[in-house]
Amino acid sequence: MRKMKLILLGVLLVLPALGVAAADIPGAATWYLHVDLHRMKSEQASMGVYDWLSTEVLDGVKEDAGIDLEKEIRRLTAFSLPGQGPVIVVDGDISQDSKDKIMALIMAEGDIKPHKASGKSYYHFSDDDYDADSLSIDSGTVDLQFDLDDEAWISTDIKDKILITASESQMQGLLKNKGRVPGSNGHKGALVVLTAEKTILQAGMNSDVMSNGDSDGGWESNILRNTEQVAFLVAAAADKLAIEAKLTTTDAEMADSLASVVRGLISLLSFSDELEADAAELLRSTRVRADGNSLSISLAVDSDLVVTTLSE
Repeated sequence: MRKMKLILLGVLLVLPALGVAAADIPGAATWYLHVDLHRMKSEQASMGVYDWLSTEVLDGVKEDAGIDLEKEIRRLTAFSLPGQGPVIVVDGDISQDSKDKIMALIMAEGDIKPHKASGKSYYHFSDDDYDADSLSIDSGTVDLQFDLDDEAWISTDIKDKILITASESQMQGLLKNKGRVPGSNGHKGALVVLTAEKTILQAGMNSDVMSNGDSDGGWESNILRNTEQVAFLVAAAADKLAIEAKLTTTDAEMADSLASVVRGLISLLSFSDELEADAAELLRSTRVRADGNSLSISLAVDSDLVVTTLSE
């Protein structure tokens, strides 16, 4: 299971054609993540970030798992539904060699006997000796758990896709739908999905994921306590990375209050003697806007600054 986790972790560590739309994410999803690696390495604004990712993550995955993510994976979409665990859909030019390596991993730690659904094969991948088989992105405030317990269901039978699910029923549903994810289609309470022309990363989560058991009473806790969901977007815009966050609050008055708090924090931080000049200028250029019960925060960042921050 360790090598399969390395393959996934190499892509999922990135917190950064059009990306997904609301119709591509299930309405009941508690979180989602979409990363366009092909776009990331193709756009001038994000090449530096991709080079960092290649050196720090992708090269290690190739060495440990033998799969060249740079050549084969173009996009990744992941989401989780309440009580069902994560679903991960990898799109790319998946070679037969990589499929064979996945089969070798399954043979080592899974069931080589194929299961069938909608005329397609899928396999049960397990590791009964591993007690904490989960992937996570933990920012200190938000903790996304890609918890596969001690098993996963895997299929490479859909052209140019690798499908990984936490349950057999999820895999059967994906194969029935030819690897496409049933979208929200106006589902009440569905997560917001931000879009842009040159999307690199999209993510969203609801309050259950954001809270992460936080009860320390700090300003972060106070903001999250009054937020129902949040959406993120990173896109290439000329020679910079455009970053946007949209918070859906409990009501319009709360959105106005939070906008005031955020602007105040930005003002205080931007004039701190401990902050470097480029970071201070970035904060001062951040736009904060309340509209109804939503709060939008947007800024444009030089990729060099992002790489420097990632490398520290």
